Amino acid sequence: MARLDVTDTPSETDLATIGEGLTAFNAADVGPSERRALAVLIQDESGKTIGGISGYTAWGWLFTAWLFVPETLRGQGMASKLLEAAEAEAMARGCFGAWIDTFNPQALRAYQRQGYAIFGELPDFPAGRSRYFLQKTLSPR
Repeated sequence: MARLDVTDTPSETDLATIGEGLTAFNAADVGPSERRALAVLIQDESGKTIGGISGYTAWGWLFTAWLFVPETLRGQGMASKLLEAAEAEAMARGCFGAWIDTFNPQALRAYQRQGYAIFGELPDFPAGRSRYFLQKTLSPR
């Protein structure tokens, strides 16, 4: 008989078992995702990474998981440059859409200026804010 074990310290093997099982199920259900990591790095003059985008492409979509611009580079269009670079690579990989989420009001406005439209909202995540989910159709410029 199966039992449940609630933990905040799953092993890498535990996580790999879950991930591999879900990946196999999804591939059988809708086809392989062809998931590939995608990062656009901001580097300083010494080559040290100081910010950027981290995400992946899968099933024809770009997902941006993290976007960080250091304080000293904010207000200079860096987020737009990062998104444009990631979107260009995603299109080169055959992607037709992109999505991202945020609970930061400034980031929300930046993403909307970049052509992203809200498709969902999760109120009070975190408390007092809403988490917005945004999408964009990718097309060659």
